[in-house]
Amino acid sequence: MARYDFASDNTAPAAPEAMEAVIAANAGFTSGYGTDQVSARAADAVRALLDADAEVRFVASGTAANAIALGTICRPFEAVLAHEHAHVCTDETGAPGFFGHGLGLVGLPGASGRIAPDTLAGALDQPDVSHRQSPAALSLTNATEYGALYSQDQLAALIAPARAKGLAVHLDGARLANAAAAGFDLKAVARLGVDILVVGGTKAGMPPTEAVVIFDRALARRFDARLKQAGQLPSKGRFYAAPFIGMLETGAFTARAAHANAMARRLAGAMPFPLAHPVEANAVFVHMDDQALARLHAAGWFAYRFLDGSVRFMCSWAVTAEAVDDLTETLRSLV
Repeated sequence: MARYDFASDNTAPAAPEAMEAVIAANAGFTSGYGTDQVSARAADAVRALLDADAEVRFVASGTAANAIALGTICRPFEAVLAHEHAHVCTDETGAPGFFGHGLGLVGLPGASGRIAPDTLAGALDQPDVSHRQSPAALSLTNATEYGALYSQDQLAALIAPARAKGLAVHLDGARLANAAAAGFDLKAVARLGVDILVVGGTKAGMPPTEAVVIFDRALARRFDARLKQAGQLPSKGRFYAAPFIGMLETGAFTARAAHANAMARRLAGAMPFPLAHPVEANAVFVHMDDQALARLHAAGWFAYRFLDGSVRFMCSWAVTAEAVDDLTETLRSLV
């Protein structure tokens, strides 16, 4: 039977802190559609995490969160600048354009998923032309699709020129917990000038849920109507919100991510294949040929070949040191 321990952090179970909060939220009757006290308490926990006054909503998936967020800050005849391998560009089946009624995506290059500042500058310097979708928003990801971190200064170096050109800013934080566990200051997000943030819940050890954080409160007007139209305003919204209570109020959000990051370092330290990207969060990317990958699959381990051709091993909160060592032993047999 195939093992999916390292295939993705989506393959892991939900953490006990999250599930206990869901069970606790299952008591009694509440109002619906996110107007309940569970959702209010979870929103307060997110605001405390970020030390920011913001509107918070909970939705079912990162794709929905990102696409609705981008549709909020970008008009249909405009475009979003993002890394060429960002999730919004490569793994969301055109959802940003669908929810944004035709908004465009412009992919920019950069090492390990970080946008290169000079390429952003070039995109920002392009004149408005009626025959193409000019940029209205910048989308960034921390940690990146390749497990790299943007520092506060690196984000500022991208956000400042974008805002100077009048662009809004979206931050995809599907693995924001791992970035925080690696030293990124979450309280800096609002200060950096981010307009709308997605705080990843699913990859952080929760059942399906993501938090959409709206720093620019002008964007919150009729946002619930936007969610309703998109099928993302659940009647029993407390069950999307509750996992954030369990993970944030206990500190498990960062603590569990720290374990995942530690397992990635353990794997990288024993990896017999050359690393393709720096290991800064919970992902390990290696150079591996097709024959070795096929033998790995035949040995019972599943791992993906990623966008740049490298093979990805993703460590979740639930990955154990024993599993890392078992995988390492198999990998060594392939060399």
